[in-house]
Amino acid sequence: MSTKEGYINVTGGKVWYQVHNEGADNTPVIILHGGPGSSHWSMQKLSALAVDRPVIFYDQLGCGRSDRPADPSLWHIDRFVEELHQVTEALHFDSFHILGHSWGTTLAAAFYLRHSKGIKSMILSSPCLSAPIWAKDQDRNREKLPLDVQKTLKECEANGTTDSEAYKEATKVFGSYFISRLHDFPDWLKEGRHYKNAEIYNIMWGPTEFHVTGNLKNFDCTEKLGSIDIPTLFTCGRYDEATPESTKYFSSLTPNSHFHVFENSAHMAYLEEQEEYVQVMKDFLNGIDESI
Repeated sequence: MSTKEGYINVTGGKVWYQVHNEGADNTPVIILHGGPGSSHWSMQKLSALAVDRPVIFYDQLGCGRSDRPADPSLWHIDRFVEELHQVTEALHFDSFHILGHSWGTTLAAAFYLRHSKGIKSMILSSPCLSAPIWAKDQDRNREKLPLDVQKTLKECEANGTTDSEAYKEATKVFGSYFISRLHDFPDWLKEGRHYKNAEIYNIMWGPTEFHVTGNLKNFDCTEKLGSIDIPTLFTCGRYDEATPESTKYFSSLTPNSHFHVFENSAHMAYLEEQEEYVQVMKDFLNGIDESI
């Protein structure tokens, strides 16, 4: 199966991309990684979807193998929407699917609302479509943590010591509940940690998962979900920080949508239940292509 990679000029620099199974007959799917400021690295196993179609990964500007310009003014959602449009134009897509995860769903929704032409379907995996709803969900999730962990989080936040080891350890406990339930991260996943760019995350989201203080703090597209008229699949893990309740709510607002929960996963179902995740994605995408 062929693999090709290269760079695309976008506003602010060049982004790295990779295409698996270019030229396959079925409609390509473009993967939008989480973050902001993360990379495609943790999602690379989704190249398994290339058995049926072209699969495109790209690292958003500022992270991964893409350029890292020292210009904080670049880190806002409008530029990332423009960047995605530039990527799809450069790859000469007439029609394509989008699979976004976490922040990638924020980007996917914002992109659709501005550039819907050619998008055949969307998969919104562990969605973040409302920063205020996300923040409220994390307040509720924190109440499910051990009392001593809750206390540490609150005290460090009140004292301004969120850079302390105690706070970091407490957030690790949160992660083990709601981000990934894997006991051991595979070595290949650990190798990609240097691809992240914390500056982008801090500017757009904030210093922690819990409190949205960055320029995405008012992002909320729930009132516009009714205008999405393409097939859309919403998924999340049973223990996801993108909670099943909120994910189902987003799905209920979206015509022609489907909702699926990965019962043994938190936020990283594409790793925690890799085989089932890939199969659910394949079934959805193939069903869309076969219906047209």
